[in-house]
Amino acid sequence: METKEYIESGVLELYVYGLLNETENEEVALMAKNNAEIDAEIVAIEKAIVALSSSFSPFHSVANYEKIKVKLELKHSKIIELEPKKNWSQYVGWAAAVLLLVGIGYQYNQMEMSTNQVANANVEKVKLEKDLKNLELKNKASETSLAVFRDVKNIVVALGGQTVAPESSAKVYWNKDTKVVYIDAAGLPEPPEGMVYQVWALKLNPLTPTSIGLLDNFDSNDQKLFAVNNTDQAEAFGITLEPAGGSLTPTMEKLYTLGKV
Repeated sequence: METKEYIESGVLELYVYGLLNETENEEVALMAKNNAEIDAEIVAIEKAIVALSSSFSPFHSVANYEKIKVKLELKHSKIIELEPKKNWSQYVGWAAAVLLLVGIGYQYNQMEMSTNQVANANVEKVKLEKDLKNLELKNKASETSLAVFRDVKNIVVALGGQTVAPESSAKVYWNKDTKVVYIDAAGLPEPPEGMVYQVWALKLNPLTPTSIGLLDNFDSNDQKLFAVNNTDQAEAFGITLEPAGGSLTPTMEKLYTLGKV
């Protein structure tokens, strides 16, 4: 702490008034010994207290006091007890202590405000990082969608709605060279809770269905574009609605879409 701040802190007044503990008194005495400005300030405070005390207690000699008693005929008068004078220095000391406490409280409040601001900034930073990550994932999904739609090697198979959901539709993007299959399920309704769409690669003669994947997390997939398992041979594709986890064979009563290659 700088000398000016130390002087203005009120500690020296408390030292002169005798309101510090032994350790604090030793600390102030050491500061005064090593710092002429602090020592001078202590002397100035002591002089101010002496001057203040003198102004309240004017000096009267014993002779003058006896003369006054004679004049007032107080030789045999009853002694009047006077109320002790108030120790103004004590009040000044308490006032300095109160100001010191107020200053400490203000600094504590400022520190609390700064801490809260830092915490809020960290929360906002985490939120921004999360939003940025989600945006990156969406951009990546969009890039994937564009790449699938623009790949001239992909065969596009349109799947039309069936009896259970005639308004449904879907598209299959199948690259016969790489065997990669994508499903555009934008034309399918949200599956009921506990159900999932399952994609089947079909051979028609005889009819042989092979599961090539589930359209999991349907509601959270904004693009509604799903990568499923590769297939090298298919004469048709179909999508059925199955219990969560999928089925070994398609539930034909829940056949939503179907289309030939």
